[in-house]
Amino acid sequence: MKIGVPKEIKANEHRVALTPSGAAALVETGHDVIVESGAGTGSGFFDEQYRSAGARLAGDAESIWSEADIIVKVKEPLLSEWPHLRVGQIVFTYFHFASSLELTRAHLDSGAVCIAYETVAQPSGELPLLAPMSEVAGRMAIQEGAKYLEKQYGGRGILLGGVPGVLPAHVLILGGGIAGSHAARVAKGMGARVTVMDVSHERLRDLDEKLRIETLYSSRQNLLEQIVTADLVVGSVLIPGAAAPRLIRRDDLKLMQPGSVIVDVAVDQGGCAETTHPTTHEDPVYAVDGVLHYAVANMPGGVPRTSTFALTNATLPYLLALADKGWQQAMRDNPALKAGLNIAHGRIAHAALAGSLGLPHVSQESFL
Repeated sequence: MKIGVPKEIKANEHRVALTPSGAAALVETGHDVIVESGAGTGSGFFDEQYRSAGARLAGDAESIWSEADIIVKVKEPLLSEWPHLRVGQIVFTYFHFASSLELTRAHLDSGAVCIAYETVAQPSGELPLLAPMSEVAGRMAIQEGAKYLEKQYGGRGILLGGVPGVLPAHVLILGGGIAGSHAARVAKGMGARVTVMDVSHERLRDLDEKLRIETLYSSRQNLLEQIVTADLVVGSVLIPGAAAPRLIRRDDLKLMQPGSVIVDVAVDQGGCAETTHPTTHEDPVYAVDGVLHYAVANMPGGVPRTSTFALTNATLPYLLALADKGWQQAMRDNPALKAGLNIAHGRIAHAALAGSLGLPHVSQESFL
C-alpha cells in the first residue's frame, strides 16, 4: 500500500505522524511511504533521514492526499484539508469527533474510512494509542500549571511545592486515568498537596497505594468543596469517543481563588469545564472570573520530539497491520483496532460518538 505522511498544519503543531525508523519498517515490508518535505523538521527529523529510510519525498500535501491509500497524521484534518478526503481512503489519526459536529459531518460526507487513535481499545479497556500522549499531556499539565501560577502570568504567585515553613499549592486532579495519574505523579514529585477525584474505587485505591496521595470519590458536593482550596485544577476526565462531562460550571468559578489555574487536558473532547474553549501554544491562557484557563488542544505538540517518538512506538504495529492486511481484515484480526473505527463510507460506526452528537450509527461489525 501507499502510506502518506503530510505535514501537520494545525497551529504550533510540530509533531509528525511517523519517524524515519517507522518509515523504514513500512518500506521493509514492501510498502511505499510518501512524506511531505519538511514534515518532520519540527520534531528534529529531516528529509534526508526519510530518504535514507526508503521513503519518497513530496513537495506538497495535495499530491500525498491524492496518491496515498492510507493517510497517517497526528491531528484531525483541518478545513483546508477536507477537500482532499476521498471515498475509501483510510485516515488514521487523532480525530476527537465528539467535540465537533462540523468535523464529523465533513468526514461522513467524504466517504473516507476514519480510524481514531483515541478509541483504539484493548478488551481490558486500555487505550494504547491515546496512552502515550495522555502521559505527555498529564506531565505537561503540572509543568504548565506551575508556570501560570506565577504572578507574572496572572496566577496567585504560588510555588507549587512551597518551601519549609510555607504550605505547598493544592493540586486537584479530576480523573485518575493515564493523564490524571501522570499529573499526580509529577505534582507529588514537585512537593504539592495532591488530591485526585474519580468515580472508580479501584483506581483511587491504586493511586493511594502507589503514590500516597489524597483520593476522593467524585461527586458534585465533593468537587465544590475541593475547588475552594485548589490552586491548580487539572481536568483529565475521559469517556472514550464521547464528549467530556462538564464537571465545573460557570458559577463554580466564583468559589475558586482569584489567580487559580485550570488546565483542561480534556479540551480535545470538549473540556470538563463549561468555560473551556480551545487555545493554542501561541496564546494558551485566558481568564474567566479571575480564574486562568489553559486549554491548548494539542499540548504534546509543545514537546514534539518526545511526543513523536512515543506516538510512533505505539501506532506503528497498527499501521503495519492496516497496510499489510487492509482495514477490514486487520480489524477482524484485532478487536482493539476495530474499536478505533469511527466513520466509514458515510456512516458512524462508534456508538459513543453517535450518542454525543445525536446522530445515528451502525455497528462496527457490520463493516467487517
